[in-house]
Amino acid sequence: MLDLFQQFQELYIQRALIASSMVGLMCGVLGCFIVLRNMALIGDALAHSVLPGVVVAFILVGHNPLAFFIGSVIAGLATSVGITWIQHNSRTKNDAAIGIVFTAMFAIGVIGISKISRRPGVHLDLNDFLFGDVLGVANEDLYLTAAVLVYVLISVVVFYRYLFVATFQPIIAETMGISVKTIHYFLMLLLSFAVVASLKSVGLILVVAMLITPASTALLLSNRLHWVVVISGIIGLFSAVLGLITAVILDLTPGPTMAVVATLIYLVTVFFAPKKGVLPRYLQKRKLQRKIQIEDILKQTFRLQQKGKLNPENLLNNLGFGKKTLQNHLSNLRSKGLVATEKLALTHEGKEEAKRLVRAHRLWETYLVNQLGLTEDQIHEAAEKYEHLLTEEILDEVDSTLGFPMLDPHGSPIPTKRGLPDFPLSHLDLAKKARIAKDQSGEQIYAKLWQLGLLPEAEFSVLEKKNDTVIIEQNGKNIQIAGTLARAVNVEIR
Repeated sequence: MLDLFQQFQELYIQRALIASSMVGLMCGVLGCFIVLRNMALIGDALAHSVLPGVVVAFILVGHNPLAFFIGSVIAGLATSVGITWIQHNSRTKNDAAIGIVFTAMFAIGVIGISKISRRPGVHLDLNDFLFGDVLGVANEDLYLTAAVLVYVLISVVVFYRYLFVATFQPIIAETMGISVKTIHYFLMLLLSFAVVASLKSVGLILVVAMLITPASTALLLSNRLHWVVVISGIIGLFSAVLGLITAVILDLTPGPTMAVVATLIYLVTVFFAPKKGVLPRYLQKRKLQRKIQIEDILKQTFRLQQKGKLNPENLLNNLGFGKKTLQNHLSNLRSKGLVATEKLALTHEGKEEAKRLVRAHRLWETYLVNQLGLTEDQIHEAAEKYEHLLTEEILDEVDSTLGFPMLDPHGSPIPTKRGLPDFPLSHLDLAKKARIAKDQSGEQIYAKLWQLGLLPEAEFSVLEKKNDTVIIEQNGKNIQIAGTLARAVNVEIR
């Protein structure tokens, strides 16, 4: 530990740490827009295509960081223009156009550096450009990287809204007067800057990892772009710093180590990201599977109990899982008070929950037949699937859309919503005689009936149903009852 501390007292390592931090932050922030716009391959192309610019700059000026920067940016922009021209003016596929241009530019650069490096007194190593040499960073490189970092961050902050709209809604951006093409080329300019600034740290080949991997990791952790940008920048910074420290400790090549650390962080996130990770999604799937099995037990128990055929054998035959799983779920249902402890039977709460599931199943079957035109043979499997996912709000909307049906397409009765009577006034046929039941679901129902002059055990007959209202006749007087109240009033057939 002391030896590591002493190593980081060295000026060249401190410069390497600062350069790596800036590159990681810059690539992380910029990489979000590259990934979201499906420009990962273009990023790779620009990274390789700057090499001819380095060669030309060396020929004209010599070994000068600023000259390398200017030459590389020009080469990057030329590559971007060349790719766009081929895509728009030939029948070549987009990815093929990218491959053609960047391989040609990279090949020209490799030929140029190989040719120049043979001259006496010339120290221009191709490996330094391909894989980086962060430990050889000079002060001039730090100044250049810092300037590029500041420019990129300011550009992202100032033009954030333009980048956001052009990335997610390019058509809307055009209608707002925002030139999507200009935003594209501006992003290419920023990308060229970032690539050149990363030459010394991670090199041309591995800069793509620092652009794409932190951004991809951040997208697994958040769906809000501003948070994705922040998280990606932090991950890029952390990957670069941890990669450099690891490289110093284990005596590894810094650039590749940074890329490997970024990839490891991504893999950990793939498995453990709160909502999108493999493990949370697996646990959520298991939880849903368990919920479906428990609800199937309640539903089948209710049906068999109604038929008088409820026993463990019949219940197991109607379910799609084994005896041990059934016993575990029954134990859980008993602890929740949904199944009786003494025998295999539903409690009152269990019956209410089972009726809700049967209602969902039969309402959805009715919807598929009446609204989508499916046949009775086609609807059961879909209803079995979606009955576990339909909320009470959706069921109420479906019920209302269908006109509050009493029977499903198979002729089976559709249970009423929990809290409503088993036989509401709204279910009575025309000319049917009935009486108001003594037992209602609440004092509010009694109060509304009293206002209409209807007391418990009052006898009446149904005259008409229209526009979600029911008109009844009671002692020679016609009374109009709103549909919501008619569905809540419990009646008894005379």
